[in-house]
Amino acid sequence: MSKKPLILGIETSCDETAAALITENDQGNPQVLSNIISSQVEVHREFGGVVPELAARSHIEKIDWIVQKAIDKSGKKIEEIDAVASTAGPGLIVCLSVGLSFGKAFASSINKPFIAVNHLEGHALSPKLNSNIKYPYLLLLISGGHSQYLNVRGLGKYQRLGTTIDDALGEAFDKTAKLLGIEFPGGPQIEILAKKGDPNKFDLPKPIFNKGGCNLSFAGLKTAILRISKNIKTDQEKFDLAASFQKTVEQILYKKTKIAFSEFEKKNKLEKKIFVVAGGVAANKKIRTMLINLCNEKNYQSLFPPIELCGDNAAMIAMVGLEKFKLKQFNDLDYPAKPRWPLDKDALFLKGAGVIL
Repeated sequence: MSKKPLILGIETSCDETAAALITENDQGNPQVLSNIISSQVEVHREFGGVVPELAARSHIEKIDWIVQKAIDKSGKKIEEIDAVASTAGPGLIVCLSVGLSFGKAFASSINKPFIAVNHLEGHALSPKLNSNIKYPYLLLLISGGHSQYLNVRGLGKYQRLGTTIDDALGEAFDKTAKLLGIEFPGGPQIEILAKKGDPNKFDLPKPIFNKGGCNLSFAGLKTAILRISKNIKTDQEKFDLAASFQKTVEQILYKKTKIAFSEFEKKNKLEKKIFVVAGGVAANKKIRTMLINLCNEKNYQSLFPPIELCGDNAAMIAMVGLEKFKLKQFNDLDYPAKPRWPLDKDALFLKGAGVIL
């Protein structure tokens, strides 16, 4: 029996220091041997958000220990590793540089190939970690830095169908939480507060709701939350605003996802319709339930990564590394960090005012 490839994945694009080892089982499916994630929540809590320089310093302090812990937990030896895959972008460049430099040095020290990975591609292929998914599939990537619909046709084959023209959904969740006085990272707490509130109390805007295809916009929604939050006097009003925000987001995603379904079906000959949701916001249970119900309505199979793999992690980076290793898609050790690195290189840049919808 031939040796199964063993890939070390490293992720430091923002505020998680992560390392993982992945191989294949006898059926050729990915097998995660270890997945270690060190959060920096306590480092950034007093600042109400991620401070890039502090994040980079924390990565430097922890990365050697995190990688060693991942290797130890995997039960494998360093000399058994066949390649090292590190996130090269997109992300905070001071953070990316830590994991990228470490990965290059590690690969060089063991004389094994180095693979630069797009962080978004990690999210895009993360469903392969727990399902035998087939291409093509429609991906909704919703996180703190990204919100987009992608037609996923295979490794390296991505077509953007829609994107946010301003802020990411995860950022809108975190900003709303901050305005409601919730400590960083407050985004996940919105769903909890929303359970105590009246979702119909506040009529919040839904930017580009009736235009723009499946493009998204959340800046106007954030502005409305800012305005209303200044007049919040009681906890119940806080709960009501959280519930209204949650409901509005669900309404936006419901309508835009239906449009994305239509666009996806026009561009593919489909034997089976598959919809994947990935990124940190995919852990929101109410959004999950709404999208699952929509998939049932439209005869789509819905797939979500496990909760622990929705946010940033190194298992998804190692997963992409494994796919690229099998195709011998290696990178030189001078490969640069890319703070901006779109999956669809041909897609128009949609950001800021003046976007034609």
